[in-house]
Amino acid sequence: MEQQKEAARPIIEQLKEYVETRLKLLKLEAIEKSTSVIANVVVDLVVVISLMLTFLFASFTLALFLGEVFHSYWKGFGCVALIYLLLAVVLIVAKKPIERPIVNILVRKLFR
Repeated sequence: MEQQKEAARPIIEQLKEYVETRLKLLKLEAIEKSTSVIANVVVDLVVVISLMLTFLFASFTLALFLGEVFHSYWKGFGCVALIYLLLAVVLIVAKKPIERPIVNILVRKLFR
């Protein structure tokens, strides 16, 4: 009887250690996953902001260039506005085929 108690004690201690180790592992895996997601979001945000600024300055450059071509700045800016209006109409009409690949990319990024 005494031997069984002595044999059971190390098993119980090993189980406790196993559970503690498992909890630590889960905690570290959660930290690794969350920091990876946060890092991806930060990098993507910086890229999006950079692209938006590039797009903005390219739009101004195109508008000023067209203003020089038409000898009227309002015509140049008006042409750029019409280009964006046309682009918006095309995107509204073709919303479904464009939406699905974007959703797939975002889902893949989340579960990476």
